[in-house]
Amino acid sequence: MAVRRFDKLLIANRGEIACRIMRTAKRMGLSSVAVFSDADRDAMHAVLADEAIRIGPPPPKESYLNIEAVLDAAGKSGAGAIHPGYGFLSENADFAQACADAGLLFVGPSADTIRLMGSKSAAKALMQAAGIPIVPGYHERAQDLATLREAAERIGYPVLIKASAGGGGRGMRLVNNGGEFTEALASARREAMAAFDDDQVLIEKYLARPRHIVVQVFGDNHGNMVSLFERECSLQRRHQKVVEEALSVAVTPARRAEMSATARAAAQAVNYLGAGTVEFIADASGFYFIEMNTRLQVEHPVTEMITGLDLVEWQLRVASGEALPLKQQEARANGHAIEARIYAEDADKGFLPSTGVIRHWREPAGEGIRVDTGFRCGDAVTPYYDALLAKLIVWAPDRPQAIERMVHALHGFKIAGVTTNLRFLQVLLDHPQVARGDIDVGFIEREISALTAQAAPMRAIDMAAACAAVILHEQEEQGAQRDDSPWNRTDGWTLAGRRSRRLSFREDTHRYDAILWYGRDGLSMEFEEITAPLRWSEREPQSFDVILGDASERATATWSGRDLDLVTPHGRFALAWLDPFAADMQEAAAGSRIVAPMPGTVTRILAQPGTDLPRGAPLLVLEAMKMEHTLRAPADGRLTALKCAVGDFVQEGAELAEFEPADTSP
Repeated sequence: MAVRRFDKLLIANRGEIACRIMRTAKRMGLSSVAVFSDADRDAMHAVLADEAIRIGPPPPKESYLNIEAVLDAAGKSGAGAIHPGYGFLSENADFAQACADAGLLFVGPSADTIRLMGSKSAAKALMQAAGIPIVPGYHERAQDLATLREAAERIGYPVLIKASAGGGGRGMRLVNNGGEFTEALASARREAMAAFDDDQVLIEKYLARPRHIVVQVFGDNHGNMVSLFERECSLQRRHQKVVEEALSVAVTPARRAEMSATARAAAQAVNYLGAGTVEFIADASGFYFIEMNTRLQVEHPVTEMITGLDLVEWQLRVASGEALPLKQQEARANGHAIEARIYAEDADKGFLPSTGVIRHWREPAGEGIRVDTGFRCGDAVTPYYDALLAKLIVWAPDRPQAIERMVHALHGFKIAGVTTNLRFLQVLLDHPQVARGDIDVGFIEREISALTAQAAPMRAIDMAAACAAVILHEQEEQGAQRDDSPWNRTDGWTLAGRRSRRLSFREDTHRYDAILWYGRDGLSMEFEEITAPLRWSEREPQSFDVILGDASERATATWSGRDLDLVTPHGRFALAWLDPFAADMQEAAAGSRIVAPMPGTVTRILAQPGTDLPRGAPLLVLEAMKMEHTLRAPADGRLTALKCAVGDFVQEGAELAEFEPADTSP
């Protein structure tokens, strides 16, 4: 194949992967073209690119999944190649073919390969014919309920229902028994249709406590195929990877050689071109092919960190017709790398996605630390796209040092304005079983109570930080108007006597009260059984050091009205600063209103007004950030009214239904 040069690359994606591709393109001397929706007009990827073109309104189907709009942008910009990143159109065979028809280089495999591997059923049939071991399951075309139910019973519960056209956990449901099958199938199909525009499914035997191991492969048009070691991807929730490693502590050199050879054979069976991953589930007895991802994967940086290679550069060179720069025997792995995915979500509330404006952003830095992100302070996290904010990647000479470096870096990552999973990741990486490498794909689900245990109530030093944040906030608001008059001072100065001030905060159902005492020697804080001198010093905007007696800590505070987002070494506290002149309103009516926990689209109504329901009964389904979320009855009681309909897009806090709890009084 002749080498086909291009000097302008369009990235058909957004967020961190678009920014990451742009960095390599710039280093290679290529101009980059970004595409953006109206929601991303000021996003980092649109700003970093040499050129940015609008492709539509926020919904993905009208922008990032709109093939015609993306190709039109390529034509306007004069780009010679398109890199799809991952997600969106990256594994869309029609898009790859449309690029080829338009004379554009598609940075990825051919449309035929994507189409073949995009059907999990067809891929498994091909791999089985090629002698690749596969998981027992049903991969046929018949999709009626009776056929699928019969197949599940024949395979034996528990089984996994999986979207045939998908990945990333979309359209995947674990079914433990026949009674769960019908609803799980319907839910999987809806999610698959929303994510991939294809509701066909397959069914596989669910293996107890397997590991998820993927092997990075690369092919070119010169007959070369290499594998670049394996990645451990067993730490998952909702079938989505959370933490990935390279290499896997559970893979022996002998099994590594066997898995790598099998992965290359699988890729060669489809004449694979470019970057891809062959995915296996494995236990002590063996390993089985589950799918092939025909794209760059989210966790590719851990492979880059142990090999010293730039996989995006490899992609661009192979797409243009160049041969792979390394032979198989030349591939080397050095040290250990770990990647943690930082999401805008609340792990303590079922990983509920979080939206809002990022008020503070501080990344860790140092030897062996890398951050891939598409966000910065001031950016909005919207409900339209995946909740991934950043990827934190670390490298160290061995796994124990890599874990230690990762935990330290996680503590140094500060994000305020939206809820994140940073604390969850800290607890996860600090778990003794994770340290030992004693993990499997069900680990997080089994340990979820320990991993998401509610943070301990605010400590005195955290309360001191909250009080300091209030005073700093007041000084900032009044600074422009204050003069030297003692009547305008807010530091507690008084003509006579000892002045005190009560500061009160609420977090969920907890209320915290502290008394600040102003004296000649400075300020003291009284909180619970502690009274101690209080001091603080600003270090940078929104960040300060606070000292209470002999204790000290660094804190970050951001404000939205009277809501305080406080981040300390002990965690994140979403506090409401209570107005001392307002009545302390009781929340007796809270249980009678069902509200949207996030912006999203109502996709199903599962109960009708007038129905008596037990606690936990499903009421309705909300789709947000490409996932379904079922809202349930908060107690035994009756659904009295619905305030929404299927298809409604609702904002966070919108009332969706009225619910009357049962009278439990004697």
